[in-house]
Amino acid sequence: QGRLMESGGGSAQSGGSLRLSCVAPGYIVGSYCLHWLRQGPGKAREGVAVIEPDGTTAYANSVEGRFTIFRDVDKSTVFLQMNGLNTEDTATYLCAADPKWAERCQVGVLSGPTSWGQGTQVIVSS
Repeated sequence: QGRLMESGGGSAQSGGSLRLSCVAPGYIVGSYCLHWLRQGPGKAREGVAVIEPDGTTAYANSVEGRFTIFRDVDKSTVFLQMNGLNTEDTATYLCAADPKWAERCQVGVLSGPTSWGQGTQVIVSS
């Protein structure tokens, strides 16, 4: 598998939208949970969303209904569409590929060995 590479971060106003991309060569097709996680200033890292090999998705309560995780298999890319942004969404966003050992992938739960991207920063202003 190749290295994960995020893009799409930037600045947005409250209520705005951004779309993050993560190129994950070798991980889109296979037994991997593909995660988006984030770490805000002075906060612990938290899970945001996850997509399973069969396309099933799950979200953190804080983003449910606002964010959507989806993938493009042909482009080996997983996306995070973020709508209705608020200042609490300000964070560095990371994508991660984690082997699927359990029956279901769980948001923010990593079993390892995990492959990471370098992160992309999102800043939301009021």
